[in-house]
Amino acid sequence: MTADLDHVLLHPLGRHDLGVVAALHALCFDPGWSEVAMAEILAMPGCFGALAQADNQPIGFVIVLAVGMDAEIVTLGVIPECRRHGMAGRLLAWAIARSSGSGCQRLLLEVAEDNVAARALYEKLGFSEIGRRPSYYRRSGGTAGAIVLAHVLDGQGE
Repeated sequence: MTADLDHVLLHPLGRHDLGVVAALHALCFDPGWSEVAMAEILAMPGCFGALAQADNQPIGFVIVLAVGMDAEIVTLGVIPECRRHGMAGRLLAWAIARSSGSGCQRLLLEVAEDNVAARALYEKLGFSEIGRRPSYYRRSGGTAGAIVLAHVLDGQGE
């Protein structure tokens, strides 16, 4: 892909984006989530998300569930050829601002223990470890543990 990552648009996810997000999820994760699973998640009260597009091509997404004082990143992905160009950081900044503006006090997420690049990004953005879940992620080759991280929100919409 030769998309211009300097001109990325983020737009709120809608029902019309379910197939696109499911396809992106399948490119980012093993196993990927189906369109039906995406529809069920986005139908939950307090759920919102964003789709990132470069040159009208979908390249990433984030889905957040806000419940009470906490919001949780349910899933976030950037297609492999667009990684390491700041897209995940932009999606996280969007999620932080939207969660903060929704009155949440913390933004939570889980990351695979072996996902070194994502862990470094989350630490850089102020997330800190609050727990662990052994053998949490199922993969075709086995399982991986998860680290639970939290980012304290300022309530002002960053």
